[in-house]
Amino acid sequence: MTNRSPMRALLIPLLTALAVLAGPAAAQGSFSPAIQVNDRVITYFELDQRERMLRAFNTPGDLTALARTQLIEDRLKDEALAAAGLRLTDEGLETAMADFAGRADLELEPFLQVLAGAGVEPETFRDFVRINVSWRDFIRARFGDRASVSEAEIDQALGQAGAAQIEVLLSEIIIPAPPPRAAQALATAERISRLTSQSAFESEARRVSALPSRSRGGRLDWLPITNYPPALRGLILNLAPGEVTAPIQIPDGVALFQMRGVREVPRPRPEPAAIDFAALYLPGGTTEDARRDAAAIDARVDTCDDLYGVARDMPAEQLQRAALAPAEIPDDIAMELAKLDPGEVSYALTRDDDQTLVFLMLCGRTPLLDDGQDRDAVRNSLISRQLEGYADALLEDLRASATIIEY
Repeated sequence: MTNRSPMRALLIPLLTALAVLAGPAAAQGSFSPAIQVNDRVITYFELDQRERMLRAFNTPGDLTALARTQLIEDRLKDEALAAAGLRLTDEGLETAMADFAGRADLELEPFLQVLAGAGVEPETFRDFVRINVSWRDFIRARFGDRASVSEAEIDQALGQAGAAQIEVLLSEIIIPAPPPRAAQALATAERISRLTSQSAFESEARRVSALPSRSRGGRLDWLPITNYPPALRGLILNLAPGEVTAPIQIPDGVALFQMRGVREVPRPRPEPAAIDFAALYLPGGTTEDARRDAAAIDARVDTCDDLYGVARDMPAEQLQRAALAPAEIPDDIAMELAKLDPGEVSYALTRDDDQTLVFLMLCGRTPLLDDGQDRDAVRNSLISRQLEGYADALLEDLRASATIIEY
């Protein structure tokens, strides 16, 4: 028999009652549990932080749902890493964070300042990098000896074996969303994203879209899925005919795509390793004067090199030209470039809160592979895809055996 003091006997029911009374209020706090993954919790604060970070990264899709999914997966990954006794060193973590910042052409400290301006704490970014870099190393160590690629598979990747290319038939809408109208534009996009009728989507495109395709109800021609930004390809291919993406937030706008069809075609167009494009920034935004100026420039130029003559008397920063890997191009720019052939232009996008019109021209696409490309580079790319498959399968197993409670 256990002896309990009279004071302890009085405190236990009192504390229990206080806990019950405090429960609803505590549940609303930022640091209270939102999700439990086995013995670990995810707080509302963490969900808010991840969503802010994803928005700062210009991640497309439903960021609230994506934040929940990613944090659940991070807890599962962290448990597996702890069970394997793997931990990234402080030096390795700092290097990985600096490498990530370098993708945005920033040193680590300025990159953290940009995140801070978006309300993202340094620890949020640190945990994100720590878990995902450690997970990558763990997958390589665990499954590296299982991944192998044949010469025939390399030939197929090189386009020498008649591999099929996936093409998609989409309709598009971009709703202008400068800060004063951002909330209204997002609400409109949320409503449109629930449509399943092609005719209803086309009607909305004619009514609210800022793109030239609005005159066709937003309808695009067949395009290779590789023309689209890597981050969007999965979202697009997961759509059934008639379904619409969740609102995709871009600078000064919100984008939506509706699936009309998917097909495979022979003799694929090689996936680009780099896309060469030019952007001429014109004052006036979406005003008629700015669009007339853009149309006049369009009539004068046939190639990106012609733009240097147009911009001769302009400030140097008004014309920018770059050749970037598809993953490095801002999503809204990449979505417009996907529709263009070399020499074609678009002036559907804006910057500076709708005050600047972007005159965008595709200069060319550099094929991913050519006759002189190193086959070892192709082999490494294919092995990386295999490892991603092993990683996804392991994560599904971890999720299936986990206890996940959402409050």
